[in-house]
Amino acid sequence: MTTLGTATACPGEIATGQLTVGEARDGSDVSLPVAVINGQNDGKTLYIQAVSDGDELNGLGVIQRLVPQLDPDTIDGEILIVGIVNYHAFHVSQHRNPIDDTKMNRAYPGDPNGMSTERIAHATFQAATRADLALDLHQGSTSRMINETRVRCGSRHRLHSDCLELAKVFDCGFILDQKGPDGQLARAAPNEGVPTIDPELGGSVGWDQDSIERGLRGIERVLKYYGFLEGTVDINPQTRANGFEQYGAPAGGLTRFHVELGEHVDRGNPLFDVTDPFGRVKSTITADSKGVFWRARRLPQVATGEYVCSVGTDLDEY
Repeated sequence: MTTLGTATACPGEIATGQLTVGEARDGSDVSLPVAVINGQNDGKTLYIQAVSDGDELNGLGVIQRLVPQLDPDTIDGEILIVGIVNYHAFHVSQHRNPIDDTKMNRAYPGDPNGMSTERIAHATFQAATRADLALDLHQGSTSRMINETRVRCGSRHRLHSDCLELAKVFDCGFILDQKGPDGQLARAAPNEGVPTIDPELGGSVGWDQDSIERGLRGIERVLKYYGFLEGTVDINPQTRANGFEQYGAPAGGLTRFHVELGEHVDRGNPLFDVTDPFGRVKSTITADSKGVFWRARRLPQVATGEYVCSVGTDLDEY
């Protein structure tokens, strides 16, 4: 039998349940929705989680479509899923956990006796490190962003090539290969021997169906490539960015972009204008480096110094 929280599945079964991670202010349990898919035959274990950031819902959209179509009789191995990690932030549609004003994906491996976010990170980290592979499904919060996967362990890590392979199999077309901040699951889990990637499935408010479809296809590819399901997949070259430049507004006003997401830019190409309310250009910002237009804010209004967009740089084909 395979158990995660209250979900227990024998070989050939799917079970759902709850993983208790604490109590709410009224003393009721705080529990995360979990699923266990126990294949009919032995094999690897895959861990999947979503909504580590409470306003990033596309990963949950992927899981909502993935689980009903899985048949454990055709699966070799096990799949462990936490559908909603950041419980408190999800319920108020915020990025950070409002109980302790902390970002979940900076708290791994967590602390069983720590603050709310650290306790949730600890509980989900224990599940992730039971696996042979892990997928931490994200998106660009409320920004617009290309579909991409992130390898966050760093190029000198012993599992770097394994994480890159997993990202390539997922096949978003773009990979950001850059060591992540302390506390990210995709940085912490490889330290425990688990190749982990951070698919960033576009960006939206609510569902983005194209990105959800891309994420679903990515997981299906992973399941076939690593032997959970029968079938083969073609491995396609990915555009890899080893650097990431962010651009802020030099003045307050309204942004007007010159390029589209995924478009290649050269150094000196205009990225965006900041205009006044009457359309007069106050400033034009150009690319510092050659790269790919990776991410952009959704709302046009900006204050001086506010984030506007990002460019993936130091490109190669992997």
